[in-house]
Amino acid sequence: MPQKVRELMAELERAGFVNRGGKGSHRNFVHPDVQKPVTISGKPGDDAKKYQARAVHLVLEEMKR
Repeated sequence: MPQKVRELMAELERAGFVNRGGKGSHRNFVHPDVQKPVTISGKPGDDAKKYQARAVHLVLEEMKR
C-alpha cells in the first residue's frame, strides 16, 4: 500500500525539515544541512507517487551519513 503525502511530510518534519510553502498543492521542505529543497505535491490524503517517496527516503539516508 503506498504511503500518503501526509506521511512523507511527517517524516521530513521529524527529521528537522521546515515547510517553506509553495504554489498550489506544492510544499518545499528545507533543512540547513541539505542543499536542495525537497518538494512534495498533492493533497495530504493523496497516495504519494513512487518518485516522491524515493526522494524523501534518499534525502533522509543522505542526512544519516
